[in-house]
Amino acid sequence: MLRQFLVLLLLLFSLYGSAIGKVCTNHNSEIADYLRKEAGSPYQGQPANVSSLDEFNWPKMRQKLQKFQVPNDFLKEMPLHAVRLDPNGLHGRAQQTNLEYLLMLDVDRLVWSFRKTADLPTPGQPYAGWEDPGCELRGHFVGHYLSATALMWASTKDKEIQLKMSAIVSALSECQKKIGTGYLSAFPSKQFDDVEALRKCWAPYYTIHKIMAGLLDQHTIAGNPEALKMVTWMADYFYKRVENVISKHSIERHYLILNEEHGGMNELLYRLYSITRDPKHFLLGRLFDKPCFLGSLALQEDDISGYHSNTNIPIVIGAQVRHEITGDPLYKAIGSFFMDIVNSSHSYATGGTSVREFWTDPKRLATTLETQNEETCTTYNMLRVSRHQFLSTKEMAYADYYERTLTNGILSIQRGTEPGVFIYFFPLGRGVSKAISHWGWGQPFDAFWCCYGTAIETFSKLGDSIYFEEEGRPYPTLYIIQFISSFLEWKSGNTELQQIVHPVSSWDPKLRVEIIFPKQGTANEATLNIRVPFWTRSDGLKAAINAENLPCPIPGSFLSITRKWNSGDKLSLEVPLTLRLEHIQDDRPEYASVQAILFGPYLLAGLSNGDWDIRIGKATSPSDWITPIPTTYNSHLVTLSQSIGGSTFALAKDAQSITMQKYPQPGTNISVNATFRLIINDPNFKGFSSIKDVIGKAAILEPFDLPGMVMAHQGADKNLMVINAATASGSSTFHFVAGLDGNENTVSLEADSNKGCFVNTGFDSSAADWGAKCSSCPNVTLTCNPTLNEAKQAASFLLSKGISEYHPISFVAKGATRNFLLQPILGIRDEHYTVYFNILP
Repeated sequence: MLRQFLVLLLLLFSLYGSAIGKVCTNHNSEIADYLRKEAGSPYQGQPANVSSLDEFNWPKMRQKLQKFQVPNDFLKEMPLHAVRLDPNGLHGRAQQTNLEYLLMLDVDRLVWSFRKTADLPTPGQPYAGWEDPGCELRGHFVGHYLSATALMWASTKDKEIQLKMSAIVSALSECQKKIGTGYLSAFPSKQFDDVEALRKCWAPYYTIHKIMAGLLDQHTIAGNPEALKMVTWMADYFYKRVENVISKHSIERHYLILNEEHGGMNELLYRLYSITRDPKHFLLGRLFDKPCFLGSLALQEDDISGYHSNTNIPIVIGAQVRHEITGDPLYKAIGSFFMDIVNSSHSYATGGTSVREFWTDPKRLATTLETQNEETCTTYNMLRVSRHQFLSTKEMAYADYYERTLTNGILSIQRGTEPGVFIYFFPLGRGVSKAISHWGWGQPFDAFWCCYGTAIETFSKLGDSIYFEEEGRPYPTLYIIQFISSFLEWKSGNTELQQIVHPVSSWDPKLRVEIIFPKQGTANEATLNIRVPFWTRSDGLKAAINAENLPCPIPGSFLSITRKWNSGDKLSLEVPLTLRLEHIQDDRPEYASVQAILFGPYLLAGLSNGDWDIRIGKATSPSDWITPIPTTYNSHLVTLSQSIGGSTFALAKDAQSITMQKYPQPGTNISVNATFRLIINDPNFKGFSSIKDVIGKAAILEPFDLPGMVMAHQGADKNLMVINAATASGSSTFHFVAGLDGNENTVSLEADSNKGCFVNTGFDSSAADWGAKCSSCPNVTLTCNPTLNEAKQAASFLLSKGISEYHPISFVAKGATRNFLLQPILGIRDEHYTVYFNILP
C-alpha cells in the first residue's frame, strides 16, 4: 500500500510540477484574505521563465500523453437534434416553460454592458440583478443564455430562438472586434488586473468561462462558425494573460487566483482543444486543473469538507473530460472517487449537495438541514459529473443517481409553469418553504443569479440523457436510462422509437412504459438495453413485446433485447413503485432516526410547519403506516369564502384556530389552509361539482394538510377549532343548508349537535373598509339563531372547488401527534414542507 501511495504521489508530482505542494485556500474567506495579504510578501515564489516550465512544455506533455490510449468503449451521446420531448409530459412542459422565458428576454438588454465595455452605442436599458451594470459578475448570464439557446434550439428547432441566439453572437462579435485584443466581457479587463494582484474581485474567470462555454456551444450545437473564431480568440488572449502572470510573478500566484470561483475553465479548454488541436488550449486547460484539489481526490482522500462546492465540482468535470480526450486513467479515477464520496457521504435525498454553498464533514448532514441547502448550480454540475461517469462506465448507479437528482433536485426548482421563476437554494429543513428561503423565488427580469443561468441550461437539455448509443457491437446498441416521454430518431439503428410514460399515481403503484417503433419499413437487427431501476422489486416486474412476455432481470441491471425491430412493434414495461425509507447521511447514533420517504424515484415531502415526529410501533414496512390517497378525493375538496368590502376572504385554519384570510393564490401556504375535504357518509355522494351536491347533507370538514383532524365547534359563541377526529364526538359534523342570506349561490353550515347554530365569521358586509384593514381576520365562531341580516350574511358562504389539490402521487403518513400529507417535492411551490422525518418505533 505504501509503495502504491508513493508511486501515485510521484505521478502527481510529475504531472503538476511544483504545484503539488500548494494548499487550496478557498476553504473560507478568512483564510483566503490572509493568503491575499501574504501574497504581498517577498516570498510566494519567484518570477519564472515560462519556456522552462513543464506547464508550458508541449513536447514533454505530448510525450506523456502518448503513453495513454484514448478509450474506445465510451457510450456515445444521442444528439439533442434527434430527441423530442412529449409536450404533454412532465419534462416537456418544463422545457416549454423555459422556452417561453428564453423568448421573453431582449437581446439589446442582455448585451447592454458588453456594448458599454466596448464603447459601442447602448440602445435600450440593461437588466437588473446580477446583470446590473454595477455588478462585478455581469455578463455571466449572457454566457449561460448562449448555451441555453443552443441547447433549446437543438431540442425544439424553434425559429425565434435561432434568431435570438444568432443576434447575440453577432452583437458580441462586434464588441470583441471593437476591443480588438480578443478580450470579450461585460466588464473591463481591469477586473483581471485586480484578481491578478490578489485584490478582492468577484470571480471574473467565472464569467469568462460562461461566455466562452456559451460561444463553444453555439458552434458545436448550433453550428455557428463565427462563435468558434470568437472563443478561440478569447483563449489566445487568456493564454497570454496567464503566461504573463506566471512570468511576472510566479506559478504560485496563478494558483492563488484560482481560489476565486472560475467555473469550468479546464473543461472548456479541453473541449476546445479536442476541436482545434491547438497545444495552447490543452496547456491552458491544464493550468486551470487546480492540482491542490484534484490531488487529494487522486490520493483517494475525502477531504472536500469546507470547500466551496461550485468552485470545485466543475474542476472535476474538467478532469473527466481530460480523461475522455487523453485516456489518462488518473483522471478517470479522480471522477469516480469524487462521485462516489459525494453520493455516499455528502448528498441529500434529493441528490443535491452542500449547505450555504459549502461541503461539510462527511456523513454529518443531519445538522445541516435548513433554508440554504443545495445551491442549484451544484445540482446542475453534479448531474454532469454523473453523466460523464455513466458514459465511461455504463454503471447503473450513475444512471440511478441522475434520475433521482433530475426528478427531485431539478424539476423542483422551477415554479410550476411560470416562465423565469427559479430558486437559488433548495430548503431542506423542517417547515421550510421555497418562497421564503434565503433568496426565495427569483423574478424573470431582476434576478439573473448564477443559478438562473444553470437553470435555463438544464431545462433546455432535458432530453440529453435519456438515450445513449454503444458503438463497436455486432448490432447497433441503444441504452435507455431515463423514463421520459419522448421521440428518438435512431439513425444507426435505422429506426425511430417513441417512449410513452404513463402518469403515475399513488393509488396504482406501477410505472408503465411503452416503447413503440412507428417507422414504416424494415429495421435492422438492434439491441435495446433498458434500465431496471434499483428502487423497484422483482415481484410484479413485467416486460413484453407485442404482448409476448419476456424474462426480467433483477432490479439494478439492464433488460437487454436483441431482435429485428419492425414498424408497429411495442415493448411494454410495468415497473412496480415501492415506498422506502432512506437514512440521512449521518453516522452519529443520535440521528439514526432521521429518514426521508421515497416512492420509486420520487422524494415525498410532508406538508408541515415544522412537525416531523412519526412513530411506527411494530410496523415492518412503510406501507403499514403510509396509505395512498384515492384519486377521487380531489372532487371532495372545497373552499368556503365570503366577499366583504370589495375583498374576498376564505375560511382557513391558522394553527389550531379557524379564521378568515384573504383569498389566496394556488400553490401557497394559505391555499393549503383554505382547502378542506368533505367527509360525507353517503354512498351516493360522488364529489362536489355544485352547491346542489351538498345541500341537505351532513359533512365533516378535514383540513387539507391535516388528515385525521377536523374542524369542530366548542359551543355557542365560542371559537371553532381544529381537533383530532377521534376526540371530536358530534362537534365536527355540520349540515349544509341553503344560505341564510337568501342567495341561491351560498350555503350555511349548521352544527349537527347544536340545532339553529351556524358557523359565523363576524363580518359586517356594510363595512367598506374590511378589505383594507383585515388581512387575517378574527376567529370564526358558532352563532345561534341569527336574526339580523348582518349575522345571516356572516353565516353564508360561497362554496367552490378547493384551491389546493392532491397531487396524483399523494399519501397519508401516520404521525406521532398528527398525520402528514405526503406529496412529491417536485410538485410543491410555496407551501411549507418537511423532507426528513424523525421516525421512531
